[in-house]
Amino acid sequence: MDEQTTRNLPSDLFIGGRWVEGSAGERFDVLNPADQTQLASVASATVEDAIAAVDAAESAFSDWAERTPRERGEVLRRAWELIMADKERFARLITLENGKPLSDARAEVAYAAEFFRWYSEEAVRNRGEVMHSPASGARILVQHKPAGIAVLVTPWNFPIAMGTRKIGPALAAGCPVVVKPASATPLTMLALMSVLEEAGVPAGVVNVVPSRSSGKIVDALLHDPRVRVISFTGSTEVGRTLLKSAADNVVNPAMELGGNAPFIVCEDADIDKAVEGAILAKMRNIGEACTAANRFFVHEAVHDAFADKLSARMGAMKMGNGLEEGVEVGSLVNADTRNKVAELVEDAVGRGAKVLTGGKMPEGPGYFYPPTVLTNVSPDSRCVAEEIFGPVAAIQAFADEDEMIALANATEYGLVGYLFVGDMKRGLAISERLEYGMVGLNRGLVSDPAAPFGGVKQSGIGREGSHEGLMEFLETQYISLDW
Repeated sequence: MDEQTTRNLPSDLFIGGRWVEGSAGERFDVLNPADQTQLASVASATVEDAIAAVDAAESAFSDWAERTPRERGEVLRRAWELIMADKERFARLITLENGKPLSDARAEVAYAAEFFRWYSEEAVRNRGEVMHSPASGARILVQHKPAGIAVLVTPWNFPIAMGTRKIGPALAAGCPVVVKPASATPLTMLALMSVLEEAGVPAGVVNVVPSRSSGKIVDALLHDPRVRVISFTGSTEVGRTLLKSAADNVVNPAMELGGNAPFIVCEDADIDKAVEGAILAKMRNIGEACTAANRFFVHEAVHDAFADKLSARMGAMKMGNGLEEGVEVGSLVNADTRNKVAELVEDAVGRGAKVLTGGKMPEGPGYFYPPTVLTNVSPDSRCVAEEIFGPVAAIQAFADEDEMIALANATEYGLVGYLFVGDMKRGLAISERLEYGMVGLNRGLVSDPAAPFGGVKQSGIGREGSHEGLMEFLETQYISLDW
C-alpha cells in the first residue's frame, strides 16, 4: 500500500462543511483492484444523511447564488491551482482505488482540474439579452438564474474528472450540489473536499455522500422538491431508471450515458496515424470509458496492415500494478468488469473470431486482462452489441462505404465515433452521416473541457463542458416590461 498517499485520508461523509459519520453507523471497504488489499473503510450514507446534505445545500444556496460571477470564478480558479499543485498525490490515489496506470491517472488529474479553470472563466459569461418585441412593443428582458440544488452522480472510471466536470459548471452558475460518488472509488472525491475548502467554497455548497445504498438515496434526493437538477454519468440502464424518478418532480436531467463507439479506417487513411489514434481511443483508461472505441470497421484494402500494426502495439504494452514504472495497462476495476470482458472475448472466438494478441485471463491477484485484438469478428457477436469496457479491439472488414456507415449507426447508442480518412472532404461528409454527438476525425481523443461533450439517441441528454455545460445549471427567466 502507498502509505504516504493514504495517510490521513478522509473517509466520512462531507455535509455542511463537516466530516460526519453515517447516521446508521455503517461503513464499506474500498479495495485496491490490483491486489484486493483494503485502502479504507468509508461511511455509508443513508436516506436521512442524503436529506441532511440537501438541508445544508439549501442553507448555503442564497449566499452562494448572490455572490458575483467573478467571485465564484475566482474560487474555481484557486481550486484549479490547488489541484495542480498536488497533482501527483491525486494521481496516485486514483490509481490505488481505480487500478488505471499512473500515466492515465496523471492525465485525468490535469483534465479534471481544467474544468475548474474553464468554468472560472465561463462563470462571468452568463449573458442575457434585451430586445424590443416587434408585435407588442414591450421590452423583452431575458436572464439566466441558478436552477437550484443539483444532485451529481459520478461513475468509478474517472473518479475525479467526472466530478469536476459537474461541480465546475454548477458552482459557476451559483448552484450548491450533493455529490454521490461511485462506491468503488469514493476516496478521490472525498480528498477533493479539502481543496475546495481551501479554495474558498463555503460550507454546504458542496456535499459528498458515498453510499452502498446508491439507488435508495438517489431516488430520495430526486423526490425532494428542493432538488432541481440531476446530472448523471453512467450506464444507459441506470440512466433510464433515474429519468423515471426525475419525472415525478420534473427535475431537469443531464445524462451522459453508455456508448458503443465505431472506429472507422478508410482505405486512404494514414495507417500509422490510425493505429496511434486507435491506441488512444481504445486503451485510454484501459478501455473502461464510454468513449472507448468498441467496434472497429477497417476497409478490406488496409485491414491486414492495420490489424497487424495494432496487434503489435497492443501486444507490447506492459501490464501490471498501475503504480509500477512503465506500466501501460493496469487492473480493471473489479471482478465483474474483468469477467465480462473475458466472456465477450470467448463469445466472439466461439463465433469464429481470430485472436491476434491477448485473449487469455492471467492467473494471480488483481483484475487484469491483457490487451486483445480480434479479427474476423462476426456481426452477431456480443462485443458488437455491448460495451466491452476493457482492452479489447474487435475488428470487422468492410468494402462498401454505405454499408459500413449503416453498420456504424446500427446501435441504440450515439455518443462518439472515430473516423480516419485521407480525403478531409470525404471525412466531413461521412462524419455528418454518423449518428453520434461527437466525432473524432483523424483523432483518437474527443474529450475537452472547452467542447460540448454528450451523445444522441440512448447515449444521453444535454451536454457537459463548453458554455453549454454551464447552461445545464441555469434556468431562463423572461420579464416583459414597458418603459
